[in-house]
Amino acid sequence: MIDRHPLLHRLADGAPHAAELLARELALAPVALERALDELRAWGLGIESTATTHRLRGALDLVSAARLESALLPGSRARLDRLELFDEIDSTNAHLLCARRLVPGRWRACLAEFQSQGRGRRGRAWSAPPASGLCVSFAWAFQESPAALAAISLAAGVALLRALRAHGIGGLALKWPNDVLKDGRKLGGILSEVRAEAEGGIYLVIGVGLNVRLPDAARAAIRAAGGLEPADLVNDGGVPNRTALAASVLDCLVAMASEFAAQGFGPFQPEWNGADALRDRAVRVSDQALEREGVARGIDADGALRFERGGKLERLTAGDVTLRAVA
Repeated sequence: MIDRHPLLHRLADGAPHAAELLARELALAPVALERALDELRAWGLGIESTATTHRLRGALDLVSAARLESALLPGSRARLDRLELFDEIDSTNAHLLCARRLVPGRWRACLAEFQSQGRGRRGRAWSAPPASGLCVSFAWAFQESPAALAAISLAAGVALLRALRAHGIGGLALKWPNDVLKDGRKLGGILSEVRAEAEGGIYLVIGVGLNVRLPDAARAAIRAAGGLEPADLVNDGGVPNRTALAASVLDCLVAMASEFAAQGFGPFQPEWNGADALRDRAVRVSDQALEREGVARGIDADGALRFERGGKLERLTAGDVTLRAVA
């Protein structure tokens, strides 16, 4: 397979590039250049070619690791263990889950322009063309398991709302247990995974996927797979710079993890309830082979869903449960 990453960076500006010059600069024979272009097309990138030039249909806003680290708040930088950025990786969450022990109170992050095996909740795939969104995983070590650790994905949702609102993005809501909505459509998702350390303590990885500029083909693929109608940030009067947005997301996750370690989920519950997209709405709950309908009544202090059915309240934890509004 031809390495498509150098070509991606050369074409990222969206300007026409002479084929002969590209081949020379990348040390590729003409046939190898064509193969690399095909590899980019396989990623879902639109490429316009003439007899002598190649260009992307629109510039790509690639994340800069150096600018990202410098954009972090001083308090976040002081606690940073390691920040990694990949052009392509199988899964940012999987990469951090394999990492060595982390000192409690410090954090690391992994970002990728493209994930070949990105994962969502319940083993679902999370995929998007390169640079069309944010693929960020954040790792934090707790000295000991905090209260209501099962609610950490909900606290992360609050952190994401804070980061997005700091960039002037409106119409946001949260859907239990791990979706971020914009104007009722899915803008992003959260996948939290934990590892108990042999020496004691908890190692946490929070994966975040956010749609920033989603191509039409990717939208169609999401719909075909039965996912929620997707949203992105294109219609917000100027798409946020992806590097700046990533810095805000990481700053808010650092602040969230530190507060969660000290106080658990309690400080986040009111804000989550205020953003609850399904509170007091008719919903359908699917739990393995069972489906039932009722009314969502918000969440409790541990992040469990309060589900009313037949005049009785049930308490549902995330597990294998899925939740949809009843039209």
